[in-house]
Amino acid sequence: QVQPVESGGGLVQAGGSLRLSCAASGRTFSSYAMGWFRQRPGKEREFVAAISGSGSTNYANSVKGRFTISRDNAKNTVYLQMNSLKPEETAVYYCNAGHYYGGYYREYNYWGQGTQVTVSS
Repeated sequence: QVQPVESGGGLVQAGGSLRLSCAASGRTFSSYAMGWFRQRPGKEREFVAAISGSGSTNYANSVKGRFTISRDNAKNTVYLQMNSLKPEETAVYYCNAGHYYGGYYREYNYWGQGTQVTVSS
């Protein structure tokens, strides 16, 4: 099992940057793919980015070129660097542990509590 804990959210102006961190307990962190999701006000949770245990990544089209997911297996931590943020990206950002199946990221039911990101215009 793995338990993600997010941090790094906050208030940022449009065009600014934030780096989110997700520290995950458990001895088998490197065996999990990890993903970031977000839930905007009044919307369903949506996929943002994911990274395999070996470092392969994929992104939602809306964040490609602006967001970067990375991981440090020695620290049991995954990061999400977010640049050029937009007001419509105001959301609660969640970290998830999962796996890849058929080339797509699939979530396990291991979720963090979320961290609020607010982008002001």
